[in-house]
Amino acid sequence: MFNLLKSSLKNSLITLVLVALFLGISTTGWTSSSIAALPAGNAITDGKALLRYALPIDNEPVRKLQKSLEDIATQLRANRRWRAISNDLKTASRVLSKPEAILASVRSEKQEEAKVWINELQTGVEKLQEVAKTKDKEETWIERAELLNLVSKLEESMVKGFPYEVPAEYSNLPQLKGRATVAVKTNEGDVEVVLDGYSAPVTAGNFVDLVKRGFYDGLEFLRAEDFYVLQIGDPPGKEVGFIDPKTNEYRAIPMEVLVEGDEEPIYGTTLEQAGLYTEMPVLPFSAYGAVAMARPEAEVNGGSSQFFFFLFEPELTPAGRNLLDGRYSVFGYVTKGKEVLEKLKAGDKIESAEVIQGIENLVEPQNA
Repeated sequence: MFNLLKSSLKNSLITLVLVALFLGISTTGWTSSSIAALPAGNAITDGKALLRYALPIDNEPVRKLQKSLEDIATQLRANRRWRAISNDLKTASRVLSKPEAILASVRSEKQEEAKVWINELQTGVEKLQEVAKTKDKEETWIERAELLNLVSKLEESMVKGFPYEVPAEYSNLPQLKGRATVAVKTNEGDVEVVLDGYSAPVTAGNFVDLVKRGFYDGLEFLRAEDFYVLQIGDPPGKEVGFIDPKTNEYRAIPMEVLVEGDEEPIYGTTLEQAGLYTEMPVLPFSAYGAVAMARPEAEVNGGSSQFFFFLFEPELTPAGRNLLDGRYSVFGYVTKGKEVLEKLKAGDKIESAEVIQGIENLVEPQNA
């Protein structure tokens, strides 16, 4: 029944109501007029792309380069529009013909590496142009992914420090001032998650701290629903979250959402409660494998250790047209092992979790 409804309900009011009922989320305050005002947009359904766009940088040429390469995926899905792909590659080539405009934003210590990456991109774009002429879809996907990995390195080399001050009231909580990658080993296979501390430093910092403590090792998935969520993080015993051994108190994590165009996140309230119905979060639920903080429905700032992988199909949850964005704090995306999420069920376990990159970006609590 759900599959039969999928195509006709997509992007409609009925879809929103269906999703709300399915998730057990109240629709109070939402009217047909407020929903109609939501931005349509083209949802970005790739977590890696969302992470690239979330980087706090301001270099128009590299963003134009990224956009042209990201667009190739859209064209490949749309009956292989090879002429459009050719135009995307011409755009990329033009941007790369003026490397000085890209290098202008790269940190001084990364300049030489960046020049190498740009040369590799120029060669790679030329190669992909030849591949596109053969209309080889699989090879185009592969070459595009390699080019975007280089773009990611370029963009990361442009980030100059942490861009804002986290409110002092949260200095008693661990914070991630940058990015980190966590390798999660389950009984069904391995998953990698990239955490975005630029957009959600407190939520991501809490998660990295708990991983570092070994908190999740051996825990069972307590909720697994097809096309919806995979939830974990409830420790043994009566507690439903992490009890800080230094304070013997439940560590509560505030709601935290960075809105597109804002310089720092909004804390302690959902976007709906703040009246920001049409605003777009930098980290939306539009990608399969989004990682978000679970919390009691009535307690916006009641999250602690429980989190969930979002498994709903992106076509039914485009950014700006779902009832999750701005209601829960997304703090990262699965970048490897998405197929493992499909296998996991309630009772399966995280055997171990380890921070394999970015642990130096974790800032310990200042006055815990």
